[in-house]
Amino acid sequence: MSDATLDSIKDDPNDFAVQICDQMESFLVAVTEIAKGDDPDSAVPYLLLELSQLMLAGGRLGAHEDIVPDERYEPDAGPEPDVDELRERLAQLLEPIDVYSEVFDPYEPRKAPVACRLSDDLADVVTDLRHGMAHYREGRVSEALWWWQFSYLSNWGPSASAALRALQSLVAHVRLNQPLGALDGLDTDSHAVGDDGELEAEAGAVMAAEIGEPLGIRPNGG
Repeated sequence: MSDATLDSIKDDPNDFAVQICDQMESFLVAVTEIAKGDDPDSAVPYLLLELSQLMLAGGRLGAHEDIVPDERYEPDAGPEPDVDELRERLAQLLEPIDVYSEVFDPYEPRKAPVACRLSDDLADVVTDLRHGMAHYREGRVSEALWWWQFSYLSNWGPSASAALRALQSLVAHVRLNQPLGALDGLDTDSHAVGDDGELEAEAGAVMAAEIGEPLGIRPNGG
């Protein structure tokens, strides 16, 4: 795909590059707005929706043939925008559910789950998408698509899908009135695993609704 005429590509709303860019930009705008914390009651539903839509774009990139950029070496996309403020805002907003357990590679046998943070995952995804967007806005369309495809397979795809699974699980617990295991025993600084392969956590459980309702999800019939 040539980068010669970005304007002509944008003229076709059905163009693959335009559709992918639109989905990337929509996610970036949405997460930035959610992180402001102006509407905490809708945080989880909106993030679940935005991540689901983003993974559709990722699936299209993953299913597409390998995209080869025009240049042999990646052009300088400029300084990376700082995402620390975004990360911190998301961590504060999602504090009751920020930490969750994840298995990085389901095809690697007997891989122990580790503690992750939704705020870290979302900030990492934003960083990768912004990097590709910088290329796109400079008219380097094939470079942007190459970067989004490559980083989907290597970084933002796993981060986004892990965050999506965590949020879907939380919504399921709340809507089905299922208790959650106590979260205060799960720490991103500790990767302790019990003999039975489960993450060690303090005994007891918390009702999912107690932490879900302030973030915009309620039990069925509630």
